[in-house]
Amino acid sequence: MSLVELIAQADERGLAVSGLACLDRCVPLLGGDDEVLRPLWASLAEGAGPDDWAGRLEEVRGKLGAAAADGDGDGDEAVALARRMLTTAPARRSAAELRPWADACSVAALRIHRLLDGAAARDDDADQVGGLPRALHAARAGESPAGGRTEGVSPLIAAELRRQVAVLERLSAHGPTGLRGALEVATEGRRVLRAAVSRRSRRKD
Repeated sequence: MSLVELIAQADERGLAVSGLACLDRCVPLLGGDDEVLRPLWASLAEGAGPDDWAGRLEEVRGKLGAAAADGDGDGDEAVALARRMLTTAPARRSAAELRPWADACSVAALRIHRLLDGAAARDDDADQVGGLPRALHAARAGESPAGGRTEGVSPLIAAELRRQVAVLERLSAHGPTGLRGALEVATEGRRVLRAAVSRRSRRKD
């Protein structure tokens, strides 16, 4: 099943986890530490109260807003995309509100990885669909040729695409018990992104 199909079929918890996992992988761009989003993860666990998400979302926004004020990301498109994931997160945990957010986070995270990938950043921006290069848009929708889901996509971006799929598949297969596995995927992706940010900084020097 393609990433687009998984998002279209996910339930409320799956959508929240999908969007949150994308944000978590990109949190180094916002100056946050590895634990800053843990309150939001906890609000999605089985037994959490229905209003926990909204309260903890505001808490996280406050912490990352302070971190952003101390940073120097102004004018950085990757940072702006990551901030938008956080600022547009819906306070109400409903599938109707979370689905467009999860979809937007998916696209934003892929765009961020493309920006951090020096080779991909030189692609022809004119040949895009839905804000993504044509090959990546096709891979996300499961329309890649027989060569594979990530045909024509760089390894860094292909790995992010696989992580997004893995998160949704775990939640679909295991429900609330899949939350730990989704967090592990996000943690791995955060390490990868942090290394990509470091490489980009060295290229700029």
